[in-house]
Amino acid sequence: MTSPRKKIGPSAYASESKTEALNYTVIAQDIAQVQDIRNAPAVSMAQFLVERGQIRLLPTISIYGERGPDRDKLRLFYMNATALRIWKEMGMQPTEIGAQHRPARTAQLVFGVPYSD
Repeated sequence: MTSPRKKIGPSAYASESKTEALNYTVIAQDIAQVQDIRNAPAVSMAQFLVERGQIRLLPTISIYGERGPDRDKLRLFYMNATALRIWKEMGMQPTEIGAQHRPARTAQLVFGVPYSD
């Protein structure tokens, strides 16, 4: 039996079940972060990987994004564990607002490879 689901974004729900693997961390970016191009993984993460000679990690990264509900959560990213680890290595300080098994159905792939079970 699973716990209730908690709404965290316009179309995303975080599972509180201990039995379901939570593969994606939900990251919120506010309006100031969205205005800085370095906060776009598709722009900055590829360059970081190339500079560090870690391009081999590309097939293990999966990041989805969608518009958030308000100015404090203007953009939502759904990052798998590898993407989140790299994002933090880049010196980013993500605002983690939840976790879930897969990206929201309304989110679009913004960097890396598509989700698969």
